[in-house]
Amino acid sequence: MADTQSIEDLLRQSKAAQKKITATDKLQDKIKEIDVREQERATRQRAQDLGLPYISLRGYPINPDVISLITETEARDCRIIAFYQGSSGVRVGVVEPQAAGLDQILQRLAQKFQGKVELYLISEDSWQWALKHYDRVVKVKMVSRDLEISQADIDQFKQRIIDFQTLDAQIKSGSLTEVFTMILASAINAGSSDIHIEAQEHEIKVRFRIDGVLYDVASMPPERWPKVISRIKLMAKLKMNITTIPQDGRITVAMQDEKIDIRVSTLPTAYGESVVMRLLHSSATALGFDQLGIRGLAYDQLKKEVKRPNGMIITTGPTGSGKTTTLYAILNLLNRPETKIITLEDPVEYKLAGISQSQIDSSREYTFAKGLRAILRQDPDIVMVGEIRDAETTEIAIQAALTGHLVLSTVHTNGAAGTIPRFMALDARPFLLAPALNAIMAQRLVRRVCEKCKAEYTPTDEELVRVKDNLGKIPVNSGYRVDLNALKFYKGTGCDACHHLGLKGRTGIYEVMTMNSDIEKIILSGQVSEYAIQDAAVKHGMITIVQDGLLKALDGITSLDEVFRVAE
Repeated sequence: MADTQSIEDLLRQSKAAQKKITATDKLQDKIKEIDVREQERATRQRAQDLGLPYISLRGYPINPDVISLITETEARDCRIIAFYQGSSGVRVGVVEPQAAGLDQILQRLAQKFQGKVELYLISEDSWQWALKHYDRVVKVKMVSRDLEISQADIDQFKQRIIDFQTLDAQIKSGSLTEVFTMILASAINAGSSDIHIEAQEHEIKVRFRIDGVLYDVASMPPERWPKVISRIKLMAKLKMNITTIPQDGRITVAMQDEKIDIRVSTLPTAYGESVVMRLLHSSATALGFDQLGIRGLAYDQLKKEVKRPNGMIITTGPTGSGKTTTLYAILNLLNRPETKIITLEDPVEYKLAGISQSQIDSSREYTFAKGLRAILRQDPDIVMVGEIRDAETTEIAIQAALTGHLVLSTVHTNGAAGTIPRFMALDARPFLLAPALNAIMAQRLVRRVCEKCKAEYTPTDEELVRVKDNLGKIPVNSGYRVDLNALKFYKGTGCDACHHLGLKGRTGIYEVMTMNSDIEKIILSGQVSEYAIQDAAVKHGMITIVQDGLLKALDGITSLDEVFRVAE
C-alpha cells in the first residue's frame, strides 16, 4: 500500500513539473514573440528613416532558384537575401545597407537583371529565418562542378587590378566572397601556371609562378584565410573539417573560350594549411609541332623520325621543362582517324580528343609496366608512356618499339647523350636498344624577351667569352653560320604588358639526337660513354641546348641571362 502511494505521489510531482516546464516554455515563446515584434517595429522605423521599403520575411515562401542568386557564403558575410524574382526584376533583403562587399553583389545582380534590383530593409530575425531556405537549395539543385567565371568578370578585374600592388590592396580590403575569384582572375590575366597561397606566422602570402619563376604578388591577414580556404575546399570537393593531412582535388573554371582545370593540393604547415593550385589550360593541348620552337636540321630530322611506323622517341629534361607539352604536340601531329593512339600517364592532366588516355594508380598496383602490357593488347599504333623509370617498363617499351609500334616517352636525364647510359642502367640490352631508338630530344624552357619593351644591350666581357666559346663549336654540317664579330643581344626594359619583368611567355630550347652508325657502334660495344655519344652526335650536326638557346638570343627571342640560367 505504501509503495502504491509513493508511485502516485511521483506521478503527481512529474505532472506538476511538466506543467511548470510548459508554462516556462510558453513564457519564453511569448518573450521571444514580443522581442521579434519590437525588432520588426524598429526595422520598419529605420527603413522609413533611410527611405527604403520594409518587409518581414518570416513565413515568406522563397523559391530555391531565387535564393541561389546569392551564394550562402555571400549571404552570411553581408547578411543579404534574394527573396523574389519576377518580370519587374529581383528583390533583395538586407540587414545592414552599408555592409562591406554589398555593392559588388548588387552590381552583379544589376548587370544580370538590367538594373532591376529592389533593395528592402529586413530585420535580423527575418534574415535568420530566410537562411534556412539554403538547406532546400542543396536538395533541389545539384551543385555545379564548374566554377563559372565570365569574360566580364575577367575584364572587370583586369580593369580594377592593373598590377600586383593593386591586387594586394584589393585582397586586404575587398569582400571575402570575391577574394578567390580575384586571385584566380589575376593569375589568368598574368599567365600564371601555379598559384601558391602559403600560411606564415604573421600573414598569408600569395605567389604566382609566371613563366617558371615564382613571384610574391600579395598577402592577406591570417584572420581572412579560414573563409577563403573553406571556399576553395568547397569547390574542390575536399573535406572541410580535415586540416591535419594533405588533400587533393580539382576545380573546373568555365570561361568563354576554354575550360581551365585547376589541380588543388592542400598541405598542413606550422601556421595552418597552405594551398597550391596548378592551372591546366585546355588550349595548351592545341600547341602544334611547328610551334615548339625546334628549327633547322633538328626540326627536319625529328619530323622524319616521328612519322616512322615504329621505334622510340624520347624526350628528356628536368621537371617543368615542357616534356609533356612536346609529346602532346607530337601526338597532335600524328592523330588521324586511321591511327589508334593510347597514352599511359601519371596523372592525366589534359584531355585529348580522339586519343584513349589511361591513368596509373599505384595504390591498386596499376603501374607503368602493368599498364603498358595491357595497352599492347589493345592493338595500338602509337603508345605514349608518361615516364620510363624502371627495368620492366624499359624492356616492354623496347620490345613494343621493335614489334611495329611507335613509342613516345620521357626519361629524367640532363642531356640527350645521357639517356643511353640511363637505359643501360635500367638493364636495357644493347643489341635491342640500338635498333629501337629513333630520336632523343633534350629540352629546357626559357622566358621570352617582352616584345613591347625589347631593347638591344651590350653583354659583359665574361658573357661574351662564354657566348663565343659555345657558338664557335657549332658543327659546320648543322646548317648554321654565325659571325662572332657581329653579335647583337636584347633585353626587356620592363613595361605594363610584362608586369615590369622584361620577360613575357616561354619557348623551348632543344638538342635533338637521332640514331646514326657511330652512336650505334658505341651502344653495341658495351663501353657506353656519355661524352663519346655526345661527340658522335655533334659530328653528325647536332646543336646542343646551350647553342640553340644562344642562337635564339641572337634572334631576340630570349636573353643571355635566361639561356645561362637554365642550360649551363
